[in-house]
Amino acid sequence: MISLNPVTLKKIKRFTSIKRGFWSFIILCVMIFISFFAEVFINSRALLVYYNGKLYLPTYTKMIPGSTFNLGYEYETNYRDLKLKFQTEKSSNFVIMPPVPYNPYENDLKVNSYPPFAPSFNERHFFGTDNVGRDVLARLVYGFRTAIIFSFVLLIMNYSIGITIGCCMGYFGGKFDLIFQRIIEIWNNVPFLYVIIIIASIVIPSFMILLLIMAFFGWIGITWVMRTMTYREKEREYILAVRSLGASHARIIFKHIIPNTLSVIVTYAPFAISGGIVALTSLDYLGFGLPAPTPSWGEMLSQGWQNMDAWWIASSVVAALVITLMTVTFIGEAIREAFDPKLHTIYE
Repeated sequence: MISLNPVTLKKIKRFTSIKRGFWSFIILCVMIFISFFAEVFINSRALLVYYNGKLYLPTYTKMIPGSTFNLGYEYETNYRDLKLKFQTEKSSNFVIMPPVPYNPYENDLKVNSYPPFAPSFNERHFFGTDNVGRDVLARLVYGFRTAIIFSFVLLIMNYSIGITIGCCMGYFGGKFDLIFQRIIEIWNNVPFLYVIIIIASIVIPSFMILLLIMAFFGWIGITWVMRTMTYREKEREYILAVRSLGASHARIIFKHIIPNTLSVIVTYAPFAISGGIVALTSLDYLGFGLPAPTPSWGEMLSQGWQNMDAWWIASSVVAALVITLMTVTFIGEAIREAFDPKLHTIYE
């Protein structure tokens, strides 16, 4: 069994006692769970097909051609049409579809009518469609998955670089610290948006390219924080004791200083995640983000402003952004309160 430190248990108890932050954490976990398993809830592929005594699970398997179900074509089965066919035949065959039977890329068009289409419960377009007929709810959920993965990976990259450099600056000090201070000051003055524009004009910015560019400039903030924290921690008695025992610099930094500054690192993490979501959304809105037709909140927001009559597009994205950023902010506030060292320190 995992044995937690009594102070850690106090921090967890304190976090759960802050209801706004705790329930925001639950809501965010549910949102992440739904987005990571979005194919089960929002997908044009059926969850289950029963045909002539055989069961098919198309959701996470390879493409099943229509000829398998005697539809007369070799491309992927249209499971919505297959469901209607089985219902018309009134046979024992059946199809179970997800609650939203559309994927984020397909165009659901109508005869003599042009998208965007308003929300419709009968057609299962609960949040309507965008200006090319794609389901808004599907693109919202899949876009959230893209944004949250992007933010988490960016957080890991920024923290890995920033914490390492910041700790080294604070620990070694002297010329090493001065040199990196000048480098960071120069780096901080590089116009980030111009770099994105230049790169986007040369190559199509993919997920990895955007990550690398954002990580290239995003590590500076946490570096200054860790530099300050390391300057304070390295003068404490336990660091002096470890150093007198002959511990190496790497061991002191990674085994002692960083674990004892964990509360600060954890406190800043939720706000860094929200910053990553806003940054990706902003770049997509300006047209320098992920290439089409990748589901993206920024691209949907741009569509919303271009089609103000289709109020459901912009309002859905704004509502999703507000809910996500509010939950992350509340979680960050609760973590900051729970990990406040003044609440768990006894002065003698």
